[in-house]
Amino acid sequence: MVLREQLEERERRMLSPFAMCAADSKGRMEPEEPCSTRTDYQRDRDRIIHSKSFRRLMHKTQVFLAPEGDHFRTRLTHTLEVAQIARTVARVLALNEDLTEAIALGHDLGHTPFGHNGEEFLNQRHPGGFEHNLQSLRVVDILEVNDGRQGMNLTWEVRDGIRNHTGSMKPSTLEGQIVRICDRVAYINHDIDDAIRSGVIRPEDLPADCIRILGQTHKQRIDTLVKDLAFSSDGKDTISLSEEKSYYMDELRTFMFERVYHSKIVKKDEELEKIKTMIFSLYDYYVDNPEKLPRERRDMIPVYGVEEMVKDQVAGMTDRYAVNLFKELFIPRGWK
Repeated sequence: MVLREQLEERERRMLSPFAMCAADSKGRMEPEEPCSTRTDYQRDRDRIIHSKSFRRLMHKTQVFLAPEGDHFRTRLTHTLEVAQIARTVARVLALNEDLTEAIALGHDLGHTPFGHNGEEFLNQRHPGGFEHNLQSLRVVDILEVNDGRQGMNLTWEVRDGIRNHTGSMKPSTLEGQIVRICDRVAYINHDIDDAIRSGVIRPEDLPADCIRILGQTHKQRIDTLVKDLAFSSDGKDTISLSEEKSYYMDELRTFMFERVYHSKIVKKDEELEKIKTMIFSLYDYYVDNPEKLPRERRDMIPVYGVEEMVKDQVAGMTDRYAVNLFKELFIPRGWK
C-alpha cells in the first residue's frame, strides 16, 4: 500500500524544483485531518468531480445554443479537454499533475447557462456584476453544500488557480498558469471543430498562415501547441508559449470571434434576445419572491443579501432547467 506520506515524498523526489508539492500547500481555509491515502490536491480533485456543480456542467452551453447534434461540446466536455491537455503539459514539465487537474476541473464551475451570453446578461442585470471565474471560486468556497458542509474547503493553490484562470491576475503556481493557457488552447480548437461540423465555417476558411504554422487538423494544432508550451516553459519559473505560436493562436482566436462567437448564424439576434429575457425574468422573479429560492439559498440571505443569492441561483442553472422554469413561471398553460 502507498500512503499519503509516501506520495508526498515521491513528489519531492520526482517533480521539478518549480513544481508545487502537496506537502508545501498553504492549506485550507478550515484545517482538516489529512487523508491517509491521498494528497490534499488529490482530495480537491475528487471533491470537485463528485460535486453537483460539476455534474451540472453537462447541461450548460459551450458555444452553440441548444445544438441538435450529439457531438457538440458542452461546458463539461470542454472542462475535461482542458484537464487532459493541461495534465499532459504538467507531466512533460514534471509539475504537479494532481494540482493541475484539480484546477482544470474546477475552473468553470461558476459558468452560467447559455455560455458567455448568459454571463454577459447576468453581468448586466446583477448590480454587483458577474465574472464566471469569481463565481467558480464562490461555488467551491460557499455554494456547494454536501452532508451539511458549506463549500468544498479546497486548498489555497487550487482556489488561486480557479480564480485566476482568466482575468488580469496570473495564477501563483505554474500548474495554475498551465490551466490558464490550456483553457484557451482547448476552446479555440474544439470550437473550430464544432463550427466546421455545424457548417458555420469550412476548413478552407481558416487563416492560411495559422494553419501553416499550427497545423491543418484539430489533432495537429493541439499537438503543436502542447509541445511548444512544454519546450518554451522547460526549466523556467513561468509558463508561456513561444512568441511565434502565441501570435498565431491569438490570430486564430480573433478569427473565431469574428466568424463564430459573434456570428449571426450561430447566435441569431432573436435567440439572444430570448436568452436575455429568460435571464432577466428569472432574476427579477427571485428578487421579488426570495421565499421561492431553495432552502440553502434562503438560509444564506442574512449573510449575503437577496440579490447575491439570486445571482447564485440563476448562475447555477443548467440551460434546460432555466428554459423549463421560465415556461412554468411565465408561459400560460392550456386548460386541462
